[in-house]
Amino acid sequence: MPRYEFRCRACGDNFEVNRPMAAAGAPATCPQGHADTVKLLSAVSVTGRGAAPAAGGGGCCGGACGC
Repeated sequence: MPRYEFRCRACGDNFEVNRPMAAAGAPATCPQGHADTVKLLSAVSVTGRGAAPAAGGGGCCGGACGC
């Protein structure tokens, strides 16, 4: 189940809530009982053993134009 991070505007605490994706936008009450909260954006990092990165020279067009 996804975990969403919220910040309480009343007390300033950050807290997390586990809930289904269908309820991602639902309001959350902070552990102190305050209802004035905002959902925070979280950075997600996914790692794995995927394909190797493509070889290239970099630059503006991948190095093919010699720039």
